[in-house]
Amino acid sequence: MDRDTIAWDAENGTIEFLDQTLLPGEVRIVRCGDVERLAQAIRRLEIRGAPALGVAGAYGVALAVHRSTARDLSALQQEASHAADILAATRPTAVNLAWGTSRVLSRVMASASPDEAKDAAIREAKAIATEDVELCKRIGEHGAALLPDACTVLTHCNAGALACVRWGTALGVIRSAVEAGKQVSVIACETRPLFQGSRLTAWELANDGIDVRVIPDSAAAHLMHKGRIDAVVVGADRVTNDTVFNKIGTYMHAVCARHHAVPFYVAAPYSTFDAASSEGDVVIELRSRDEIAWCGDRLLLPAGVDALNYAFDATPLDLVTALVTERGVFHPPVSTEGLNRARRTI
Repeated sequence: MDRDTIAWDAENGTIEFLDQTLLPGEVRIVRCGDVERLAQAIRRLEIRGAPALGVAGAYGVALAVHRSTARDLSALQQEASHAADILAATRPTAVNLAWGTSRVLSRVMASASPDEAKDAAIREAKAIATEDVELCKRIGEHGAALLPDACTVLTHCNAGALACVRWGTALGVIRSAVEAGKQVSVIACETRPLFQGSRLTAWELANDGIDVRVIPDSAAAHLMHKGRIDAVVVGADRVTNDTVFNKIGTYMHAVCARHHAVPFYVAAPYSTFDAASSEGDVVIELRSRDEIAWCGDRLLLPAGVDALNYAFDATPLDLVTALVTERGVFHPPVSTEGLNRARRTI
């Protein structure tokens, strides 16, 4: 990737993002000038991936403040709070979205004037984007050290540059390993029903010249059984005190990896950690039937047949070999107290 997935356009006072729904066929940059359009982009998965959603939420609150015509500080703060609520509600499972909006909103609420609030919002949103690039590099370095010098890595969905600002989390581990001279091949699960693995992960890695092949999601266990997979590396949308929430299908890979003694690594920044919550506290997003019923303009599901289209699943931490973060590698079990203490150091 030779550009940021999402960025602030200071000249026009807008957010620019890469529309991921069009990949790999078309690379289109969208210029977004209002919060409702941004919320639509998040719901439609034009912007997706936990770290990228955190940055999008941050820029969204900054956009609302920047575009506000309110002269009264209280009115501007109310507009910012309303924008944060709209954005945080678009996708309930990923914790980064609410984290990003809250972080910028807190700066707005602490400001003494509308002008100060506008400056503070933009500065904080840009800081979050800059931090994302830096922490992904650190995650990559820590994770690369876990991989053998020559290996085949299975990954699921897309936890790469497209899911962040640059570099990526799970794919950041792979990029860092390749950069360090390791011989890494990647098996990317296609990731139904929206094919983030075949459309996005394969596109990213192919563009970087990293060896990648795509498999049906259901082929992963077979390849593990045949000894073709040396490690599994995935991202995360939320890590609670007992569970990793990630794209639906992740739990299946974790169970198979444990059975076949394949290391199962989760690469995620601390902003994804929600140590105060447990699995039962988290709402798993249920998406439209149409995502399963249609593939492009081809109907796949008979009329009258319903679908259960959960966007995420819950992988117990005891199936995770290690959590790879910007502050190092943690091997479960990790106590709630330990996660909270680590998160407070951000």
